[in-house]
Amino acid sequence: MAETSLRSKATKGVFWGTIDKIFMTGGQLIIGIILARILTPHDFGLVGMLSIFIAVSQTFIDSGMGSGLIQKTDRSDIDFSTVFVFNFLISLLFYLILFFSAPLIATFYETPRLEGIVRILPLCIVIDSLTIVQQTKLKIAIDFKIIAKANVFSVFISGVCAIFLAYTGWGVWALVIQRLIRSIMTTILIWFLVKWRLSLAFSWKSFKNLFGFGSKLLLTGIYAQTFNNVYNIVIGKAYSAEQLGFYTRAKTFAELTSGTVSSILHQVTYPILASLQNDKERMVSVYSRLIRMTSFFVLPTMTMLAFFSDPLIRLLLTDKWAPAIVLLQWMSFARIFYPISVINMNILNAVGRSDLFLKVDLSKSPIVILALIITIPLGIKAIVIGHVITSFISFFINAYMPGKMFGYGAIKQLKDMIPIFIATAIMGVILIGFNLVTSNHWIKLTIGPLIGLLIYLSICYFFKLEELKEIKSILLKYKRH
Repeated sequence: MAETSLRSKATKGVFWGTIDKIFMTGGQLIIGIILARILTPHDFGLVGMLSIFIAVSQTFIDSGMGSGLIQKTDRSDIDFSTVFVFNFLISLLFYLILFFSAPLIATFYETPRLEGIVRILPLCIVIDSLTIVQQTKLKIAIDFKIIAKANVFSVFISGVCAIFLAYTGWGVWALVIQRLIRSIMTTILIWFLVKWRLSLAFSWKSFKNLFGFGSKLLLTGIYAQTFNNVYNIVIGKAYSAEQLGFYTRAKTFAELTSGTVSSILHQVTYPILASLQNDKERMVSVYSRLIRMTSFFVLPTMTMLAFFSDPLIRLLLTDKWAPAIVLLQWMSFARIFYPISVINMNILNAVGRSDLFLKVDLSKSPIVILALIITIPLGIKAIVIGHVITSFISFFINAYMPGKMFGYGAIKQLKDMIPIFIATAIMGVILIGFNLVTSNHWIKLTIGPLIGLLIYLSICYFFKLEELKEIKSILLKYKRH
């Protein structure tokens, strides 16, 4: 692949991936704010209790075979049809498991209302499985334009329906139906926009080949989703649905930036790095630039989110969500290194080392478990602070193998980020002073981020960071088009 062609595809991929995530995340944020003002923390907590079951089931549906298709260079039609058949059948299996397990789940949480929700919400698993092949084809081509169109439209339609249902007294069912409508609309649009001839052919040879690579990612995905949602189980079981509601709202805001950047990077960087797996020098160059560019955006944004959590929660969600403020402040720092870790782990998959991906991810489990054991009796705030500590330690673990294989580990990455850390720290000190002299929440939320952005960019300009030049060149390119 020529340098100019790769750069053009990468730029377009990042552009449409960004458009997708900005509009989808922005739409979900606005809709979520409206729903949070209408519904109660208890309603959001009920859905949060089921997040782990949905997340783990969806991980099984993909089974890493979608990533296997991306990584495989000689993929064929039978490979795609094999993945489709397997994903659909496994989704049906997991729906039935959850359907018949509904009474047990409701009993575990001591919440009878969950039984009906468990039997309806997982239908989205079956529906989502119908588009994995088409979306994989688009990712292979680094073409995220269609995915963006389908996601944005489905988020808008499902959001409008959910708001209507919430206003008319449907309570938690507004959130359940929102998720189902979103899956249905996305599936319809993807099938309409992506021309793929459906085939029910299944090859054991193809399955073994793809699953051989994907099985490691499956185990890794199960582990990641379990530990990402284990906090929901712990809080929902040890405390209450209302307390879990505060936690899930704080997590939603924290992931607004960090999670969006991570999702874009996962979509775009994996096929790009995979295409360079036979050119180590270029791959490492792209890899290091991605690390620096990610930290350039994430560090200041998550810091500002922490500093302006109070006015953000009180003005957008109302005072009934005030207990979520301190959780959001700490969670913002817990998510700072997550997008960088995504890149560090993606490069292992890109070179076909899903076995190392699995080993690295599993090595972090004792730290997370220990942190939970220590913090559960101390309260939700302590649990989140423990998450901050484990996320920082996880960054070093995630960067260990890339450092050993490509000579760009945690220490070198942190050294490259030093100017960004300094700029963010200076910005933070000034914003602390701004918050102390300003009591008006509207001024804090509107003027504060602008001041922070101006200070941060000024310091980056003083340091003559390459990331500013890259952003400028990208903007000029799209302005000409």
